[in-house]
Amino acid sequence: MSVELADRLAVVTGACSDIGRGIAFALAEKGASLLLADLDEAKLAGLADEFFGIGLTVATCAGDLSKQDDVAGLMAQAEALGGVDILVNNAGGGIIKPFLDHTPETLAATVDRNLWTALWCCWYAIPQMRDKQFGRIINIGADSVRNGLAAHAAYNAAKGGVHGMTTGLAREFAPDNITVNTVAPCAVQTAILNEFLEKDPETAAKFLQVIPVGRAAKVSEVASMVTYLAGEDAAFVTGQVISVNGGSTML
Repeated sequence: MSVELADRLAVVTGACSDIGRGIAFALAEKGASLLLADLDEAKLAGLADEFFGIGLTVATCAGDLSKQDDVAGLMAQAEALGGVDILVNNAGGGIIKPFLDHTPETLAATVDRNLWTALWCCWYAIPQMRDKQFGRIINIGADSVRNGLAAHAAYNAAKGGVHGMTTGLAREFAPDNITVNTVAPCAVQTAILNEFLEKDPETAAKFLQVIPVGRAAKVSEVASMVTYLAGEDAAFVTGQVISVNGGSTML
C-alpha cells in the first residue's frame, strides 16, 4: 500500500456502485482514509465489511445526497473526522431513454441524482477545504455530454451541469489550493451496463459502436484517473474535463 495520500480524508459518494467501489479501493491503496456515502444503507454496511476484511477501517454515511440536509449530515461527519481533503462526486445514475419518453418524475430524478448531489456536496465541502488551504474535487461526468449519445439528452443536461460547475469552481477556488476536475467515462464494464446490454441490446450496441477501442472501460481505468487527480502530481491540473473513453470523442 502506498502512503501518497496518507493523512488525507476522501469522501466518496455513490460508493456502492461498481465505479464508486473501485474508486474507494484505489484511494485506500494510496493511503487515504475514507468516508463512504450511499443511498443504500445495507450495501454500504457490506462494503465497509469488505474493507474491514482486509484490515482497513472506513466510516460510512447513508443518505439521499440530492437532499441538502443529508449532505449537511455527511459533511458534518467529515468535519468530525478532521475535514474533507478529497471529494469524489460519483453519486448519480442515469435514467436513459428517448427524451419524449421521460416523465416529469424521471426528468427530476435524473437531475437530482447527477447534478444536485454534486452541487450540494461541493457547497458543503469547499469551506472545509478552504480552511485547510487544500482540496481535491473530482466529479464523475459523462463522455456522452460531448458525443451526443442516443437517448441521453436528459442525462446530458444533468452531467453537463456538472461539467460546467467544474470550470467555475476551479477558477474561483484556485487561490485556496483547491483543484476541481471532472473525469468523464464512456461506457464502463459494470453490472448496470451488463443489465442494459441484456434488456436493450440495440440501444446498448450504439454506446459501444462509438468507441474506437471496441470495448467498455474497465472500472480500474476510471479509478486510476481519479487517484491521479487526487494526488500531488496533479496539483497544476484544474478546471479540466478529462475523458476516459477509448477515443469515443477526440479533441
